[in-house]
Amino acid sequence: MSTFRELDGYDRVFNFGNCDSSVSLSEYQQTGGYEALRMAIGNPKQALEEICRAGLRGRGGAAFPAGLKLKMMQGNTEKQRYIVCNADEGEPGTFKDRFIMNHIPFQLLEGLTIAAILAGAENGFVYIRHEYPLAQENIKRSIAEAEAAGLLGDNILGSEFSLHLKIFSGAGSYLCGEETALLSSIEGKKGRPRVKPPFPIEKGLWGKPTLINNVETLANIPAIIAKGSAWYRTLGTEDSPGTKLISLSGDVKKRGLYEVPFGTTFREIIENFGGGMKEVFDLKAVNIGGASGVVVPPEELDCPMEYGKCAERGITIGSGAVYVMDEQRSILGNVHNRVHFFLHESCGKCTPCREGLRQVNRIIDRVTAGEASLKDIENLERFTRCMQEASFCGLGQAAGNSLLSSLKYFREEYENSCVDCVEKTSERGELC
Repeated sequence: MSTFRELDGYDRVFNFGNCDSSVSLSEYQQTGGYEALRMAIGNPKQALEEICRAGLRGRGGAAFPAGLKLKMMQGNTEKQRYIVCNADEGEPGTFKDRFIMNHIPFQLLEGLTIAAILAGAENGFVYIRHEYPLAQENIKRSIAEAEAAGLLGDNILGSEFSLHLKIFSGAGSYLCGEETALLSSIEGKKGRPRVKPPFPIEKGLWGKPTLINNVETLANIPAIIAKGSAWYRTLGTEDSPGTKLISLSGDVKKRGLYEVPFGTTFREIIENFGGGMKEVFDLKAVNIGGASGVVVPPEELDCPMEYGKCAERGITIGSGAVYVMDEQRSILGNVHNRVHFFLHESCGKCTPCREGLRQVNRIIDRVTAGEASLKDIENLERFTRCMQEASFCGLGQAAGNSLLSSLKYFREEYENSCVDCVEKTSERGELC
């Protein structure tokens, strides 16, 4: 899973080049790198309009329009502003941001610099998870090179714009991927979510307006400005323009990172990009969107990967993690692993998440041990829906997505492990 893979036949937003090394500043400039920055400095208003017309949405999972967020930042009267690149990437099964930082760091830095100029921010942070030491070192070195070349720091490219960036190392908390928890972490506080509103664009770091974007989101910006929004909209669909980086893993022949145009079906991602199933076993289920995503059966895979269609089918694209499971895999075991993960990562601030995950984990323990009843399955669903509706932040709200979706499509796997179901099976000689 350490190689970037691509298919010919369509334009790309990303070009990772030789995946054994990082694209140098000179190599990046030779292929048109930093031309977009020059264009943005020359005409910031036009640059912002291109981003808005392109229809770029946040690639971290929330899918909020990037251009609208920039416009909202500009509408703030506070002069001191910050920009933060969210490179925490704590979603299990996701490795796209790591690849960008390790292989095309200057595309990220160029996009970050353009966003900072449009947002009016002169100071910023790249928040990188502690588990990515190579990415931290690569971004730190790339920032120094960009500063030496006049592409960062004071008076960028001889203009009146300046941007000073620092690396901030996360301490391993999944919750710090949530933007307000991330801000608290930078401020030296516990990485716990804040009440919204106010949103970070109103009051973020140290109470100042702060623009927060994901790595992949920022890395889209140079191509949009350099090639234009009309070109960008030739990729993907009307509802979801552009491409999405997909972290494909599990029981496929070619696991790895793929740049996939929006509108591609999940079945095509598995067959055309991943090469199909790696063994003779049939496909059983696919986890889409990471641990906080959903588990769906094969019949749902013809859904096109675009925000509108996926929302209609209850599928969360999230950060773009796609984990493929063959018929040997246990749905219950997969979901149990995710629940245990969220129980460990919950900050415990709110009761629905803290206690809900404890109860859900206990019930699944009983189910896997063959000690649960059918009533327990009903409670499992009830507790999970309570978490979704009453939890304070996205962790508790999304922690049960894989569980509820697996209950929808694979409920019999849960029920067939229950005591009363097993008793009926033995008495009648048939499945419950």
